[in-house]
Amino acid sequence: MKKVGIYAKKNHPDVEIISADICKRFKAEGIEVLLEDSLAEQIGKVNGYSGEEIPPLVDLIIVLGGDGTLISVARLIGENNVPIVGVNLGQLGFLTEITCDELPEMLERLIAGDYKVSDRMMIDALIHRNGNVIGQFTVVNDIVINKGALARIIDMETYVDGRYLTSYKADGLIVSTPTGSTGYNLAAGGPIIYPDINSLLISPICPHMLTNRPIMVWSRSVIEIDVKFEDDVVFFTADGQVGRKLFPGDRVEVRRSESRTRLVSSPSKDYFEILRTKLSWGER
Repeated sequence: MKKVGIYAKKNHPDVEIISADICKRFKAEGIEVLLEDSLAEQIGKVNGYSGEEIPPLVDLIIVLGGDGTLISVARLIGENNVPIVGVNLGQLGFLTEITCDELPEMLERLIAGDYKVSDRMMIDALIHRNGNVIGQFTVVNDIVINKGALARIIDMETYVDGRYLTSYKADGLIVSTPTGSTGYNLAAGGPIIYPDINSLLISPICPHMLTNRPIMVWSRSVIEIDVKFEDDVVFFTADGQVGRKLFPGDRVEVRRSESRTRLVSSPSKDYFEILRTKLSWGER
C-alpha cells in the first residue's frame, strides 16, 4: 500500500483529531495520504484533492462519518474498485462498521495487509425519455420512484427481462440491492437480504392492492419501469441523495453494475451482530 485517501463528514467536531492520528500513523510507514478538499480545508491543510480525483490515485480509502457519507464516496469510486474502510463517528452503521475505539487496531491491520473485504453489488439506473437516456446513476443501496406529498397514486408498469411483471398502483416503488435491503426497503415491509446473495429486490411503497408484495429476482435481471401519471409531481432518487423529476411516459431501467463497493470488514463483529445491534434484536 503506497497511497491512502481520506474523506470525512463535513464539520464533524471529531474529524480533525482522528484524521491527524491516521495521517501520522500512515506517514510513519511511508504511506502517502490524500485528503479530500473539504476535509483538508477543515483541518487547515492546503494540499487537498477533489472527491473525483482521489479514487484512481490510491490503494485504499478511509471514510470518517456515517453510512450516508460512505455511500456518497462509494459512488465516486465507481469502477476503480478501491477498498473502503468505514469509520463510524456516531452510532454503529450497517456499512460503517469500524468504531473509533477499533480504529488504532484497524490501522495496524491495514498496514500489515491483514484485513478482509466484503464485495457488495451495485446497480446502474438509467432514465429514458422520448428514446434518449437523460440520466444515469450508479447506486449502492436503492433507487426509489415516489410521488410528491399531494400527488395521487402512480401507475408503474414493471417488466423483468422483458417479461411483464405487474402494474403497481402505489405511492412508489423501490429497487434495492442486498446491501440496501436494510434501508428504505425494510421500512416499506421488504425482507433483509444477506449481502452475499446475488439478487435484486422490488418493493412497492403503500400499494393499492395488499397482495402486491416485495419480490426478489436474479441479480442479472433487467428491470424496466414505465411511469404513468397525469399532472402530478413524481421523483426518481438514487441512494436518497441524488435524483431527477420524472415526467409521464418516462422509463426507468435498472440492472446490475460492473462496479462494486468493496468494504473492509470489522475484525471484531460480523453481519449478524451488526443486525442485532442496529435493530435491537433480542431486547425486551
